[in-house]
Amino acid sequence: MTTDSAWMQRAIDQAWLCPKSDHAFAVGCVIIDAQERELATGYSRENDPKVHAEEAALAKLGDDPRLTTATLYSTLEPCSQRASRPKPCLQLIQDAGIPRVVIAWREPDLFVENCIGVESLRSSGVEVTELDYLADAAMEPNSHLNLTG
Repeated sequence: MTTDSAWMQRAIDQAWLCPKSDHAFAVGCVIIDAQERELATGYSRENDPKVHAEEAALAKLGDDPRLTTATLYSTLEPCSQRASRPKPCLQLIQDAGIPRVVIAWREPDLFVENCIGVESLRSSGVEVTELDYLADAAMEPNSHLNLTG
């Protein structure tokens, strides 16, 4: 198993911890440093009914200088718009200076139409890697939602 696959599996494990919701995805996140050591984890609704996985993980690190060389693993594409917070996750990632993001699947139009998290991150210079071969495993914690249409 590649390093990216192993860290994404850790993020998928986090997604399984999410309290179920009919109005939001179950997402897991892991942030590692340049030496491939875990810095923080997070999952949707971890400590607040509206917190996103990336937001939860980033909040644990504050202005940690290691973020500028870190990789963030998220089971779902970081959100590009939010009604419940002033900044979407893609902006939180950009503000933290994280240079690399790895995702398993793109956000479908179930709750928000036309998520442009990947495109926005890439246009700001963030390297985005998609592990689409892990998409099904990342979607599984969301099996209670109608993801097929």
